[in-house]
Amino acid sequence: MQDLQELRKQIDQIDREMVRLFEARMDVCRQVAEYKIANGKKVLDRTREREKLETLGGLAHGSFNRHGVQELFQQIMAMSRKLQYQLLEQEGVSGSLPFTRIDQIDRKHCRVVYQGVEGAYQHQAAMEYFGKDVNVFHMETWRDCMEAIKEGMADYAVLPIENSSAGEINDIYDLLEEYENYIVGEQIIRIQHALLGVPGAKLSDIRTVFSHPQALMQCAGYLSGQEHWKQISLTNTAVAAEKVARDGDRSQAAIAGEITAGLYGLEILEMPVNDCRFNSTRFIIVTNRKMYEKDAKKVSICFELPHTSGSLYNILSHIIYNDLNMCRIESRPIPERNWEYHFFVDFEGNLSDGAVKNAVRGIAEEAVNFKILGNY
Repeated sequence: MQDLQELRKQIDQIDREMVRLFEARMDVCRQVAEYKIANGKKVLDRTREREKLETLGGLAHGSFNRHGVQELFQQIMAMSRKLQYQLLEQEGVSGSLPFTRIDQIDRKHCRVVYQGVEGAYQHQAAMEYFGKDVNVFHMETWRDCMEAIKEGMADYAVLPIENSSAGEINDIYDLLEEYENYIVGEQIIRIQHALLGVPGAKLSDIRTVFSHPQALMQCAGYLSGQEHWKQISLTNTAVAAEKVARDGDRSQAAIAGEITAGLYGLEILEMPVNDCRFNSTRFIIVTNRKMYEKDAKKVSICFELPHTSGSLYNILSHIIYNDLNMCRIESRPIPERNWEYHFFVDFEGNLSDGAVKNAVRGIAEEAVNFKILGNY
């Protein structure tokens, strides 16, 4: 048996040779990129890569080595593509991203829509982002809001997308993928839910509680101590408050924000009732224009991937390779296509940055139905 130190020396020698061969291969890849640039050819050739991996796997001995060789060269080919994308950017032949850079959003001369009724958290988010004098109106559903900006009835829509305790709001992700509307900003609102009843009502009177499903979830601990209360979901917390005020029934209560008590003439029976005292909701500002502010710091994208080994890793490697920080990833199943998904990814950066352009172009080339959701 050879000495361990001797074996390590052999590995070091092999590794040095592998590095030399890797650099030689990448130099040839650079020449391939120059040829593709000169002749207008695409970077990714899936058929060529599949054939190449099959051939290389066949050169290995044993199933373990065959799999390892194919995995190794799959990564080498991915690095080659990333080099080619960088060269395309340097040569200025990769085209520009279809988004317009602006100094800042005009928050005074615009019309804004939100879902629900006056006093909803979306209403509060709209006022905090655009100012208290914002020209604002509301609609019944989130889809209605997306339609409003699509048709030009509103310049911007304010939509909730994530809560710090209840998680993401899946319906919003689906709408972002469906509509040609884009995120241009975000606003975080601290959520403090109150239990609201009609004037004169007491806790002992309550039998039914109305609120949005997320709000009921956020107050699950509090509500678990009230086993005799019936919980009914409505489209919005402010809608719940409006219903309780309209019905005038002492046995009914709403879980909603403190602001709605004054708007609808209700009394605060208890506050706060949400389980997490540091509960916040993130709202996105959406428009039908492809634009971003010059100091935007976050990019949101979505794409589809087949349910195959390594497909997600290969896509996300473009973010890693360009030294970008991914801050969120979500997946949504594609209807009627088993085991295939829409992925929604947020990462730090600005669409004018070279690294962001490289990552976006690489992902767009290799993913299916890629879309930039916004830069904000």
